[in-house]
Amino acid sequence: MLGVLRDVAYEKPTPVQAGMIPLVLQGKDVVGQARTGTGKTAAFAIPLIDQLAAKHDGTVRVLALVPTRELAVQVQQEVAKLSKGTKLSCAAIYGGHSVRTQIDLLNRGVDFVVGTPGRIIDHLTRKTLLLDGLQCVVLDEADRMLDIGFRPDIERVLRLCPAERQTLLLSATMPAPIIALAKRYMHRPVRVNFSSRSLAHDTIEQSCFLVNDTEKLPLLIKLLDREQPRQCIIFCRTKLGTQRLFLKLSRHGQKSIRAIHGDLSQPQRDSVMKDFRAGTLQILVATDVVGRGIDVTHISHIINYDVPSLCDDYVHRVGRTGRMGKPGQAFTFVTPLQRSALADIEKRIDRQLKRDHIEGVSLSEDEQQSAMPGKAPSRFKRRNRKAL
Repeated sequence: MLGVLRDVAYEKPTPVQAGMIPLVLQGKDVVGQARTGTGKTAAFAIPLIDQLAAKHDGTVRVLALVPTRELAVQVQQEVAKLSKGTKLSCAAIYGGHSVRTQIDLLNRGVDFVVGTPGRIIDHLTRKTLLLDGLQCVVLDEADRMLDIGFRPDIERVLRLCPAERQTLLLSATMPAPIIALAKRYMHRPVRVNFSSRSLAHDTIEQSCFLVNDTEKLPLLIKLLDREQPRQCIIFCRTKLGTQRLFLKLSRHGQKSIRAIHGDLSQPQRDSVMKDFRAGTLQILVATDVVGRGIDVTHISHIINYDVPSLCDDYVHRVGRTGRMGKPGQAFTFVTPLQRSALADIEKRIDRQLKRDHIEGVSLSEDEQQSAMPGKAPSRFKRRNRKAL
């Protein structure tokens, strides 16, 4: 394992890795809290691979549950990278791909399975996934899995796992349902918290524009021209809005751009993420399907074209840049009617976003000061009435 870590240039563990690896090696149940971009996947993958490598027998001994298909692929790739030189095999099991192909893969023998709860339950029901030899279950991005309604599925999977097992739970936030889940299904878990009190992401410069709905697209075009991002994710709230913005930017001349959302087929989503990770794709217009857990090294900019509906979604969107301590830029477009949502975000991260301005498409500094605390300027009132 030390040789592999040298080969992949993992020279120094992050705090969450230094804290979790010894506990996992001791066989303890662990609840690990750390914000995105801190190396949580390697924190559980490194010690588990180190233990499994000497006992390879082709039975499923680790099961990792994740909230999205994209994260399943990412974790599988990280496990494959860290198990290089061993006989260990890792499979990503998720919806959108052929069940028959997955069954054939499982029948050949897999040591480490990473999957989304729904498809894992499908294979457990079919008895094509057997957990008799399971030694460890991992709940990765647990808060997100609960946010999108996976709690019943998670509990069903945990009840089917052997009672004598190790359980690892990793989460960026620790709401009450996560704590209740840990109490019910974990054995005397050790809780380690590597999240700072502030969720502000100190390496990321975070700014906002106050902008009318009708001026968001011109603002985005001018912002992209000003910033010239190395790689950028533009977040929208809905699948339809994501596709429409992608088409508008494409017609405007943006060439290295793709969209990703839940209406795309799985092969299409895989193709988009492959190009984005390879760096051949500059701009990704996306829903929150890539708001959690996706680790792409060279993302320099995040643009919240739509303000997220939840403050925690803002934290995770912004966390796609500034990975592993690298600098990043994040911009959020706020309409005059969304000032309270901005205030909620600033309260959540305990930081005021820097007010930015681009002449002709957003409010000036003086207009921002008059608009943000109270009523919007009259010219914005007129435009809002017209837009509505």
